[in-house]
Amino acid sequence: MDSTSSKRRLLLVDDDPSLQATLSDFLAFHGYDVKCVASGEEAIIAMRPYNPDLVILDMGMPGIGGTGFLDRIVKQDGSTLYPVLVLTARASMVGYFADKQIAGFVAKPADPNDLLLEIGRILFENPRTPESERDRAVLGRLLLVDGSEGLASNLAIEFSRVGFVVDYAADGADAIARAVREPPILLAVANGLGGAMTSATLVETLRRMPITAAVPVLVYDTPDLPADPARIVAAALARVAGE
Repeated sequence: MDSTSSKRRLLLVDDDPSLQATLSDFLAFHGYDVKCVASGEEAIIAMRPYNPDLVILDMGMPGIGGTGFLDRIVKQDGSTLYPVLVLTARASMVGYFADKQIAGFVAKPADPNDLLLEIGRILFENPRTPESERDRAVLGRLLLVDGSEGLASNLAIEFSRVGFVVDYAADGADAIARAVREPPILLAVANGLGGAMTSATLVETLRRMPITAAVPVLVYDTPDLPADPARIVAAALARVAGE
């Protein structure tokens, strides 16, 4: 068995490279497996494949930021898809967190030892789910191709909720490289894909390649997002089922 498989997994979401380097090295030294991403959008896309035991989340980032990330992973009962430790001063955002079940708060700049203690407390209170249960709902790898990372992140979290492991490509060339390296069970591509390769050209190219010729394709219209992602997710599930 891989030596990292028994380690608790921490997803560190912060756009400060120096903080990422310092904290990830510190936490790795203390026995954790740490994955770093620099935005809420990247965190949404990374969550399902990495399957963290805890998300350590900075609130002040460009794009959707920490608040946008939390809004997308909070369930109807206020709990989150994964435990979240927020790097912020709680007093400054007490209203925002009132209806969200956040696992913990550490003031930023974070003292590494205080952070380590809080991580230990949260993980003790949230025992690891057995791997068999973690993987039970996984449908397979879906390759999402959309030039708008913001729209893609909205859709990625919805695909993740129903069990897809979401891989992301911003353009056709990247999509082809990823699909050839590991053919997905479904390709979901935005209609009107920009760049050098249109969505139609991308689909045609993949259809001509033996390794990807049989991969089901769902082409969706971006005006459906973010208003009605459920329709796109339902269509994706139908394609995988062969309907």
